[in-house]
Amino acid sequence: MSNTSSAPAENSSSSSGHSVVRHDWTLSEVEALFQQPFNDLIFQAQLAHREHFDPNQVQVSTLLSIKTGACPEDCKYCPQSGHYNTGLEKEKLMEVQKVLEEARSAKASGATRFCMGAAWKNPPARDMPYIIEMIKGVKALGLESCMTLGMLSEEQATELAGAGLDYYNHNLDTSPEFYGNIITTRTYADRLKTLAFVREAGMNVCSGGIVGLGENERDRAGMLVQLANMPKHPESVPINMLVKVAGTPLADAEAVDGIDFVRTIAVAKIMMPASNVRLSAGREQMSDEIQALAFLAGANSIFLGDKLLTTANPEANKDRQLFARLGINKGHDWGEQSAVQPPEQCPIKAMYDAEKSNDHYYDAMASQSDRNMAGHG
Repeated sequence: MSNTSSAPAENSSSSSGHSVVRHDWTLSEVEALFQQPFNDLIFQAQLAHREHFDPNQVQVSTLLSIKTGACPEDCKYCPQSGHYNTGLEKEKLMEVQKVLEEARSAKASGATRFCMGAAWKNPPARDMPYIIEMIKGVKALGLESCMTLGMLSEEQATELAGAGLDYYNHNLDTSPEFYGNIITTRTYADRLKTLAFVREAGMNVCSGGIVGLGENERDRAGMLVQLANMPKHPESVPINMLVKVAGTPLADAEAVDGIDFVRTIAVAKIMMPASNVRLSAGREQMSDEIQALAFLAGANSIFLGDKLLTTANPEANKDRQLFARLGINKGHDWGEQSAVQPPEQCPIKAMYDAEKSNDHYYDAMASQSDRNMAGHG
């Protein structure tokens, strides 16, 4: 199948030679990234981001729940789990034409990718023909297609790819070590196997995690190591902030610090510079300032619409107002991604290179001993 992803091709190094795309990260290296001074971390992430993307363009997707509730999984964060009483009304699989009406509306609102999610452990065989028709219909509208349907068999992944599905979402959620505290009905190996089937079938991989499950910084680093050390990085990496839902075991989880959340975005971008990092669930509870920092840290994809599956999301007009204030997608239709600005033409990059030759400049990421040797101690 042919994919229409707007993400740049993954290379061993960028055209400027500054940001090498790696697949051999160690946990200690990633923990050291998290521990950097915030300004240094954001600066490093922004430079990596500019080597692969236009820094003022953000891809826009819309997410629709095509089958809601009664999921047999016990994910402690999920209101759709049949294990918890969250008051969510259960719904059957939507009719194909209704899904396509939603897709047309999403395209009219500026979305370039239409994502469909179903609350299943894995897609039932009886529903696969309807899923295939949805994919074909969305593609016929000129939209990229994405689905999240739970675990897939190798045969199902091949069938979805044959229908033209561009992206398949299957999040790792957290580190292998912390995973058992959140989910017991599906193993970490199960998730990795599904992602392998998706990749082998020729689809783009969408996989990320959730911040705020009660994990520590080492767990966040561990999750990113799993993603970045895959043979090929996920084309899309959603970073979610936990949305606390009454009735779930994590309803009273400790709130995530906004700066810590932005750090996770920045580290993800440094480790996977050619991937789209999506500012995903939890935006409703983020201030404009935190979102702006997330974009500065390399987030360049969002979901548009008032709901993400079953939880709230900022209204489209509010997003447009924020984008206008930040100069994002200026002069372009929403989601349209312009060509990457060559690093040598980037004004910030030019200033950085010029200052490096200045005697009064030192590299904030260099060791103190290096600076002492250079006479800047």
